[in-house]
Amino acid sequence: MNWVKLVINKKWIFAALFSVLISFQSWANNKINGIRIWPSPESTRVVFDLKDKPEYSYFFLENPHRLVIDLRQFNHKYDLSKLSGLGDLIKRIRYSSPEYKNSLRIVLDLNKPLQAGLFALAPVGNYGNRLVIDLTDSNAAAITTKKQTDTSGNRDIIIAIDAGHGGEDPGSIGPSGLYEKIVTHQISDKLVNLINKEKGLSAVSIRSGDYYIDVNKRSVIARQKKADLLISIHADAFTNSQPRGGSVWVLSLRRANTEIGRWLEQKEQHSELLGGAGDIIKDTQNEKYLAQALLDMSMDHSMSSSYLLSQEVVKQMSAVTRMHKSRPQAASLGVLKSPDIPSILIETGFISNPTEERLLSQREHQNKLANAILRAIKDFYRQHPPEGTLYANLYRNKDHVVSRGESLSVIAKRYSVSITSLKQANSLKSDVLHIGQTLKIPQS
Repeated sequence: MNWVKLVINKKWIFAALFSVLISFQSWANNKINGIRIWPSPESTRVVFDLKDKPEYSYFFLENPHRLVIDLRQFNHKYDLSKLSGLGDLIKRIRYSSPEYKNSLRIVLDLNKPLQAGLFALAPVGNYGNRLVIDLTDSNAAAITTKKQTDTSGNRDIIIAIDAGHGGEDPGSIGPSGLYEKIVTHQISDKLVNLINKEKGLSAVSIRSGDYYIDVNKRSVIARQKKADLLISIHADAFTNSQPRGGSVWVLSLRRANTEIGRWLEQKEQHSELLGGAGDIIKDTQNEKYLAQALLDMSMDHSMSSSYLLSQEVVKQMSAVTRMHKSRPQAASLGVLKSPDIPSILIETGFISNPTEERLLSQREHQNKLANAILRAIKDFYRQHPPEGTLYANLYRNKDHVVSRGESLSVIAKRYSVSITSLKQANSLKSDVLHIGQTLKIPQS
């Protein structure tokens, strides 16, 4: 009996050693299957598609600036000459003499000193093993956008348009292979162009190309660009192809309360969030409670404005496309978390539905969606213009004192209202005005 056990144990040990040997040989023959590069204005992501999980190390060198990556147990070189689109941060990618046997040393020649984050990703979906290198410029100046003003000093309303997904993240994929990130970028570009043609409105793009931006950073970029509003464009998907129609989403109360707590923990951002109030409450005994009250008020205004705008968007989109939801929906979506910027997410349709996938790829339909969103923005801000903006000057109810030489037609033209509405708002039975007379100016 003991002899039998010994034979069995020897066979088991041999099988285990053989398995380890095979695994080692497979690991020792790791190779690069492809390299993808996603440059953006502030950072660049480089993705190595690999046969197996990588063992790696890295370090920086100066004069000139370089990032050196050592890949252990790699015996095959990938043709780096075929790489293109390196962006502004990377000068070139090349090989150098490796320090270890059966290894590759890859050098990224940089145009400036950068910070790097490297991490391995396990296979998921259509992707295999990957090594991801995120390069960022730690000395980059904050991205700001100067708000345009007219001759009277009234600024434009700044609207940040966020094209969902991008780069390494394609979003949902339609039956014919259409990527959500392509659709969202095309619609967003059209919307940005339309907004920038409107007097009193200016648009900025959160993502201006095909690159990845962390969902939590999108509202940060909107804040850096001094945005009054953030609109994130997406295309929905489901596990089957039946659902159809667009929808509009706002932040749920549950997520809002959670995010307020996170903002409180990040005290260094209080000043930026509260427009200077953070400096006033800094280092006081009751800082946490004062900040909570201020953030609560800010979040209340942001969520209220978001919901009112989302109602307008649903109304306007309903006129040009089928809607999956006839009223705004609330969800815990990261891009909507900002307590100081009203934010909405628009699902333009189900890319998983073959009919809507075709529609979403068509320029005419994209233009209809962009124009519908623009109409909703204009209608919302005519009713709720921010202080100090041209829209507030044009559309907010106000009094006008008649001066010498002014007529109803002159005053109506100045405030972009009709003579009829001006007369109705003031119960005027004739066109005769008197110097010093006070008129109520209606909203246009």
